[in-house]
Amino acid sequence: MSRLTNLFPLWAILLSGVAFFFSEPFSSLASWIIPLLSGVMFTMGLTLKAEDFKRILQNPRPILVGVLLQFILMPLLAVVLAKMFGLSNQLTAGLVLVGCCAGGTASNVISYLARADLALSISMTVCSTLVGVVATPLLTGFYLSTTINVDTIGMLVSIIQIVLIPVLAGITLSHFFRELIRPLTPALPALSILIILTIIAIVVALNSDSLLEVGALTLVAVVLHNLGGMCGGFYLSRLLGFDTSQSHTIAIEVGMQNSGLGVALALEFFSATAALPGALFSVWHNISGSLLASKWSRKRESLDYLLQDERLRPDE
Repeated sequence: MSRLTNLFPLWAILLSGVAFFFSEPFSSLASWIIPLLSGVMFTMGLTLKAEDFKRILQNPRPILVGVLLQFILMPLLAVVLAKMFGLSNQLTAGLVLVGCCAGGTASNVISYLARADLALSISMTVCSTLVGVVATPLLTGFYLSTTINVDTIGMLVSIIQIVLIPVLAGITLSHFFRELIRPLTPALPALSILIILTIIAIVVALNSDSLLEVGALTLVAVVLHNLGGMCGGFYLSRLLGFDTSQSHTIAIEVGMQNSGLGVALALEFFSATAALPGALFSVWHNISGSLLASKWSRKRESLDYLLQDERLRPDE
């Protein structure tokens, strides 16, 4: 993993600060958000192989549990937290929208750093992304129907354009031109992160005037949303009998949302204010994910060392 990838949270914080104090250059790029996000989805498609889908068929149970937790736990947490903190309709819409999104591609990076089950992470991201094409607009409409008008069909069409078509295009290109794409594959995670950082900066810039007014409560709600998803994903999957590595992966996947998509949809269907929870989530979930990855990775290193020491120790 490159230094850019490993220090993702640091770059996100630094760039957010720059965008907050020097907002005009970034806010002028608001129209770039959807094309940039489509680019991330396209690069995700380029990294997928037939083996990823075979894994899903061979061992579907952890993937099924993880995806169900993703689309049941996260929207419910968003609704509860929004009511608990008395968030405005627009901020509630943004938080719920993030909760209804699929897992983000950054979760694969965090799973790698945590030395968790990377194959499961990729499979869950693929499945939740495809399920989310339909689930995200339907769940958003269901949870927000009493407080705000949601164009469910329009959102479905947008997700097909932003997510499904670019992913399928990437998969197709990777399948038919594998030798051409292979040399580019190592650079794709770093490219995705650069794009996500740009999206975060644009959204922070668009909300620079209102960030201080609504930021504190919204930030607390976002932090609890992310941590609640991670804790719920871990402990519920452990209760269902999955091993530690699988549970760590499910926790990361459930708690780390495709907040870039939430931002794009919020800007298209609601307002810049509604995009604020997604922007905060983008920064925070990479910080929390990186901290957890560091902790879990060190635990695995210690366990591997103890097991190796036990094997090398002569019989007494």
